[in-house]
Amino acid sequence: MNTPGKENLNDKDIQVILGTLLRAGVIISMSIVLIGGAIFLVHNKGAITDYKVFKPELSKFSSINAIFKGVLTFHGDAIVQFGILMLIFTPIARIVFAIFSFLIERDYLYVLIGLIILAIITVSLNGGLAH
Repeated sequence: MNTPGKENLNDKDIQVILGTLLRAGVIISMSIVLIGGAIFLVHNKGAITDYKVFKPELSKFSSINAIFKGVLTFHGDAIVQFGILMLIFTPIARIVFAIFSFLIERDYLYVLIGLIILAIITVSLNGGLAH
C-alpha cells in the first residue's frame, strides 16, 4: 500500500534526478566545448579570423553527420559544435526522462503534454514548418 509520504519521496527523487541530469549535461557540454576550443587554438596556431563578413558556405561542419566525422578526426571546431549540440540536447533528454517518469506514475495527461512538447521541438530542430 502506498502512503502519501512515500509518493512525495518518489516525486522528490525524480526532481533530484532531473536536476542532476541538467547539471551534468551542462558541465559535460561545457567541458567538451573547452577541450574543442583548446584543440582549435593549437591547430590554428593563433591565426586571426575575420568575423566582419559571415560566410555560411565556408562552414565545413554544417550538418550533424559532418560534425560527427569532424569529431572523429579531432577537428577543434567540430568538437566545439558537438559540445553545443550536447547543450541543446540536454533539455530534450530531460523532457524524455520526464515523459518516462510520468508514464511510471500513470499520469497520462502530462505524458501527452510532454509528447506534444517533444514533437514541437523535433519539428523546429528539423527546420520548422516554413521549409
